[in-house]
Amino acid sequence: MQMSRKEPLKPGMTAARSGQYRIDGPRGSKGPEVTVSKGETLPPTRTKGSTFKLVDPTKNKSGRGK
Repeated sequence: MQMSRKEPLKPGMTAARSGQYRIDGPRGSKGPEVTVSKGETLPPTRTKGSTFKLVDPTKNKSGRGK
């Protein structure tokens, strides 16, 4: 199953792309950003119901197939 870029990612999910992910609170608040590499697990958050959104994808070509 391929995820849409618009869908929020939950803690514990695997990052499909490398980049900066912003933590969004359950009530819409914008939190800090964390750097996650492709294939890594998204870290836990302090607030239950928080999600991640990719806000600044890495611009290099590492991890891409030929």
